[in-house]
Amino acid sequence: MSESPTLITAQHFDYIAARTTREQPLLIELKAAAREAGIPAIWINPAQASLMQILLRLVGARRVVEVGTLAGYSALAMAEALPPDGRLDTIEFLPEHADFAETWIEKAGETHRVTVHRGAGVSVLPGLASGSYDAAFLDADKASYPQYLEESLRLVRPGGLVMVDNAFAFGQLFDEQPTDGEANAVKAFNEVMAAETRLATVIVPVGDGLWVGVKVSA
Repeated sequence: MSESPTLITAQHFDYIAARTTREQPLLIELKAAAREAGIPAIWINPAQASLMQILLRLVGARRVVEVGTLAGYSALAMAEALPPDGRLDTIEFLPEHADFAETWIEKAGETHRVTVHRGAGVSVLPGLASGSYDAAFLDADKASYPQYLEESLRLVRPGGLVMVDNAFAFGQLFDEQPTDGEANAVKAFNEVMAAETRLATVIVPVGDGLWVGVKVSA
């Protein structure tokens, strides 16, 4: 064993993807329908979904809150890891995305476990009960990530999970002049997350980089 890490390449990612738990057929259909509907294809990839499911099962998650529903892919993937009486609250700002997600949540037979809340995360999150969630997943507008994080730390119980997408800033993490308008917001948030003492954290190199944190103090 060496302290020097193995350099992860595209070949490694392909290797991982080929050996990850198979993606649900319904989720594959959802992605195709979302593309046809003109919804941006920016959902998490299957390997990241599998990792998140494993983490949710490890903490025994029963209640999850998500900021950024988009087409509903990540919500349905996470719901699969919850017990029959589990609940997932997902928040979506754009009505057309919320409508699409609700249609597919119904097709998946998950309306009893997944609820779409319409509105901005900064408006919806404060109305949720403190300490009532086992996990939070943030994947919405990056400038609001610090506010979402603070709310997540209020909502998630001690020992619960806080997961945040796009830690690699859309592949532009090390670009001095990134072309993506949200890349600098991600870079700034990464420093906030790294300094957060209420969480034990690590960035996992799946997808576009996933922050994984465990709440260790209030």
